[in-house]
Order: sequence, then C-alpha cells, then structure tokens
Amino acid sequence: MQQLKNHFLAITFLLPALLGKASGPEPAELKPGMIITASLQVKKAVYRLNGYDSLNRPLIVIKGNNITVDFNNALLQGSNNKQLPNEFYGLALLIEGNNITLKNARVSGYKIAVMARNCKNLVIENSDFSYNYRQQLQSNWLHEDVSDWMSYHHNENDEWLRYGAGIYLKDCESSIIKNNTITGGQCALMMMRCNNGEITDNDFSFNSAIGIGMYRSNHNNILHNKLDFNVRGHSEGFYNRGQDSAGILVFEQCNENVFAYNSVTHGGDGFFLWAGQTTMDTGEGGCNGNYVYKNDFSYAPTNGVEITFSKNNIIENIIKECDHGVWGGYSWQTSINRNIFEKNRIGIAIEHGQNNSICGNTFESNKQAAIKLWARKSQPSDWGYANKRDTRSMKYDLWVNSFKNEAIALDLNLTRDIVLYKNRFENVKTQIRKDSSVENLNIDPDDLSDSTAMIPPIIDAWKKKDIPLSSFAKGRNQIRITEWGPYPYSHPYPYVFLKKIDSNDVYHFDVLGPKNGTWSVWKTNDLRHITGMEGTFPAEIKAQKTGNDVQLQLQYIGETFTGRFGAEQPAGTYIFSFRDFQPDINWNVNWYTWDAAHDPNKNYEQFKTVYNNTPVKTEQAKKIDYTWWGNIGKNLPADSFAIVATGMVEVEKGTYQLSVTADDLVKVFVDGKLMIDFWDVSKYKYDEDTHHNATVELNGKHTIRIEQVENSGYATLIFKLISLNNKL
Repeated sequence: MQQLKNHFLAITFLLPALLGKASGPEPAELKPGMIITASLQVKKAVYRLNGYDSLNRPLIVIKGNNITVDFNNALLQGSNNKQLPNEFYGLALLIEGNNITLKNARVSGYKIAVMARNCKNLVIENSDFSYNYRQQLQSNWLHEDVSDWMSYHHNENDEWLRYGAGIYLKDCESSIIKNNTITGGQCALMMMRCNNGEITDNDFSFNSAIGIGMYRSNHNNILHNKLDFNVRGHSEGFYNRGQDSAGILVFEQCNENVFAYNSVTHGGDGFFLWAGQTTMDTGEGGCNGNYVYKNDFSYAPTNGVEITFSKNNIIENIIKECDHGVWGGYSWQTSINRNIFEKNRIGIAIEHGQNNSICGNTFESNKQAAIKLWARKSQPSDWGYANKRDTRSMKYDLWVNSFKNEAIALDLNLTRDIVLYKNRFENVKTQIRKDSSVENLNIDPDDLSDSTAMIPPIIDAWKKKDIPLSSFAKGRNQIRITEWGPYPYSHPYPYVFLKKIDSNDVYHFDVLGPKNGTWSVWKTNDLRHITGMEGTFPAEIKAQKTGNDVQLQLQYIGETFTGRFGAEQPAGTYIFSFRDFQPDINWNVNWYTWDAAHDPNKNYEQFKTVYNNTPVKTEQAKKIDYTWWGNIGKNLPADSFAIVATGMVEVEKGTYQLSVTADDLVKVFVDGKLMIDFWDVSKYKYDEDTHHNATVELNGKHTIRIEQVENSGYATLIFKLISLNNKL
C-alpha cells in the first residue's frame, strides 16, 4: 500500500510538468478593486483599466507584510477615455505594509501611478512609471505665464498631489527605490516624511517639474541617478525663470540627506533647497546637514544649486552655464568646497550669509562675478526670520580658490570679517570690488593652514562612483519647452519648435526627430520663402510670415518612435505641424481705481459702477499681455485697480478657445454673453488658478470684453484666442 501511495504522489507532482505547466500558482490577471495580500506574479498583458475619480480610491491595493508582486513587465494603462495628460486621473496602485517589493511594473495614464503609505522596508525596482499626469503649459517662446509656476509651500495635507507623480511615498521608512524609469510626466518621485531611504540608479529625466522631491524627509541617500531636463519656464534668449521646477527639490525641514553622483543637468534649478515656512516664521530649524557631493548641476536656467536659510555641504560638484552656480541666501555654517564653476552669470551669490566656507573651488569665465557677497540695509519689519535671527552678512573663509578669466573675482558689499587666503588669480580684470561698507577684510594672514579646503571625512568612506552619462547634447540652448514640458532627447519624436520670430516677421524653426527619419514640408498657410523643404533631423527652417494664421505641416518618414504621450508609433509616415493663430484685434483698454465702498470681492453690481468714472489710464493695444510687479504707470496705483478691455475680431466660422490668465479676478464676455467667470477670490489658492479657458463657436465679427480686478501684489492679464479649426 505504501509503495502504491508513493507512486501516486510522484504522479501528482510530475503531472504539472507533464502538462507543460509550472507547479506554482498561475499568474494573476489585474482587475479593478483588486486587493493583493500575498506574493504573486502578474500575467503579462496590457491592462486598460481606468482609475477612479478620487485619489482616495485606488484601482489596485497591495496590502500586508512580506509580499513580492512581480508585474512581469505587464502594462497597466489608465485614462483610456482621455487623450491629453492634463486630463489623466486616478491612483493606479496603493501600497500599505512592511517588507513589500514591487518590481517589473509598467504603469501609465494616471494622476498617480504608485502611492505607498506607512510602509517599512518597501522596495520598488526595475519598473517604468512614465507618461502619467502633467499640466498643459501656457508660457511660450516670447513670454512666460504665471499659471505655470509651481507652488510647494505646504504639504501637510498632500497638496503636492495636485501635480501628480510617478511614485508618491508618504510616511515610509527605509525604502529602496532603484533602477526605475519615470519620464514624460510632471513629477517623478515625491517623498513626504520619508526617512532612511536609498534612491539609486533611477532615470527620472525629461519631466515638466520635479525629478525627486522631498518634504520633511531625513537621512536618505540619493545616489547615482539620472535627473536631467526636469524643467519648465525657459525660452533661450528671452527668459530664464525655471518656475520652481528642479531636478532635486528639498523642501521644509529635510536634514542629513546625502546627494551624490547624480546627473542633474538642465533642471529649472539643479538642486533646490529651502528651509521651509516653519523656519521663515520662527527663525528655527532649516534643511540642515545635507551633503551634496560630486553631482553635475550644469545648464540650469536659474540656479545650479539653491541652498537658503540653512547649513549644508556642497562639495566637488560640476556647475556650468547656470544663471547662478550657487544661490545661498541666508545660508550659515555652509561649506562650498572644491566645486567647478564655469560660465555662469555669477558663480556663487550669497546675501546675508554667515560663517560660510568657500574653499578650494575653481572659477572660470563667469560673466558678472565669481563670488558675490552682500546684504541689504534693512529687512521687512513683518518677517519672522529677520526679527528672530542675526541676518548680517559676515564671517567668511575664502581659501585656496582659483579664479581664471573673470571680470570680477570677488564682489563684496555690506559684509564683514572676511578671510582671503592663498587664492590664485589669472587673467582677472578686478580681483576685489568693494566699498566702504566692507569691514575687516583680512588677506593672506600668516597663521592659517588649508584644513577647511579638505573634503569632510564622512565622504572618504563612500564607494567611489561616476556621474551617469547621457548621450544628448549639452547646453541651455538644448532646453526646448513644449506645451507639455521639455522636448525629450532620450525618446525623440517629430516636432517643429519655434525658437524666435525676428523683426522682419521671419519665423525660425528647429525641426527635431528620430535620427534615422527624414522630414519634408507637406502643407503651409500664410508662409512663403521657406528655406529648406526636406532633410534629416535635426534641421533648421526659416519662413516669411504673410498672414495671421501661420501653419506649417511636415511629413515624417522613418523608424518607430515613442509619441509625446508615450504611445509607440510604428515605422511609417506621419504628419506633424506648427500653428500660430494671431487674429487682428484692436483693443481699447481702460484702467480704473476702486475703494472699499466698491469692493469687487463683495458686490459685483455695486463695484462695476466704477466703470462710469473717468479712467486713470487708457490705451489702444494690439494684444492683451500685461504683467506688473508694482505700479501700472508713473503716479498710478499698484493695487486696487480694474481693467476693462474691449476688442473687435473677425474670424471664419468655426470653434475657438478663449484663454485668459488673470490675477486676481476676471470675467470674459463675447457679444455680451458671459463665457469665463472667475470672480471669487477664495478660489484663488495657487498660481495655476489664474488660468481659465472656454470653448466658443464664432462666425464673422464679434465683440470681446474682458474685466479684470487686481486686489494687491503681483498682477497680470494675458488673453489669447486660439483656433481649433484646421485649415490645411
């Protein structure tokens, strides 16, 4: 009997093999509402599953302890009923528990691809969370739009979620995030109150805002990642604002983290560290004790490294062709040692800094100055930080630095107690520029050694790596911002980029695309004298404008490529295009003042009686494109004013979009009919709340009327009429 039983057992264990099946559980199919509580492998497939409207309701949950979920390179695709990334919605995966591993996953088309909450020892590896949510940007080649600015100032209630993310970690301990890819989104990895993590060997490049963002997160190691081209708010030769995008964002009480061997080029800022609102209000705390070591922060439109109101270590980094190499306002006990600063506007700029060490650095060919240290004569009386801290600019060690081909090596103002020691100057026009406000400048004292120019001992123990290399071209002129973010050289697709319109109304285009493809001009409207009708990528085209609806269509023939929203396009023929619709509108613009008795925030009907008054300013304009940081004109107000702009337009029958950016309140009427109504200041919380649009049907002549109100502070009014009809 026992022998028969043994034969039965043998057949039982062999049967799966005889049938060609594995002995383990079958791979699982993904389904909406699925809750995974044990280890499994996902059946490889494309799962087109829309998320839910609320981020509080995840599509799939992984919950428990000691779980490994292997996606087996399956693709989870959301928002299948949407076309544009700013419409993507839903949370794909929620992870809660300890010792959970997620690997080999591909997730696209959601507001948030993966969120992990209250996890310990989480591992996310070898996964791709690209092409999820991102805003449609309103800035263009000629001017920026305030609605594109990012705002991070509070995240206790997860306000950052409105920007979406590839990975969003919240209250996680000892996470490992490695060998993942996130591109074509707005924010890649965002970390809230996460400690002791290892973020290594990821590629979070070509996103429209943030590569890695941290909030109240401590003791993490961010090592050997590609974080290039996380940028917006830049137009080469016109403006370089960055709009608070960054390769690395360190925000609000983040301490003792290590950032080493990362490639963080072409970011709005390369590294953006701010102490946070707590410090600004109380004067206490900061983002302190962080080590920023051997990274490349070159080609940032704004700052290669921004470190403010804190004490940190910036050691052996490469910082080239930025506006500021380091902006260190109100930094204290900060070491900026043995870095390379080349061809920035200013190498190091610090206002109101104290007890800082700037030693062993190499400065070459910075345009205005290598190092600028200064203070303002007074601080705002209502500013908590300045009221509770000593904010004088003082106590600097500037030792063993090398200055070459500099207009000004050291630019000093309202700063005291500076020690210069063994600095070297070669072909420097002005070694030191200072005035009588600089006190106690000590040059080459006899009783000093070079100890402060050494690397802090903690770094000697790190395993030496190299900064990861990328194949794309370097330089700020390679930042080409589309309406969906930076053009992705890692996954090039056919694209026409307008880089300028010259004074003769000649359009200058860059034609970009896969290297093994070709292009040719297909159709045009309101263009002539086109230079170049076909070619390979990249290329340049010039064309003369002849009308108000410039259209350029090109044909692509070539290899497979990834489209701008992440879809694979097979080899073949495609049309790609550019359009600039600028109808003639003659605007009559009037400015009015208002008082408390006519407060527009309280009673619109009572307020609008001010339009019966004599305008304080009036002008005729061809376009509505205004921005003010102060008075609207000489002897005119900066606050409590209103605008009424009225214009006549004649267009062909079709569908159009009214687009307006206004601070603070705005109404837009077409032929007396209210089309855009944003007249409730309580709804204005973030910069993106300033932008509004509406779709209208037009035919022939129409009157457009814009009413805008400014309460206080910054003010802007930008209007565009966009044709949604294709004439070609």
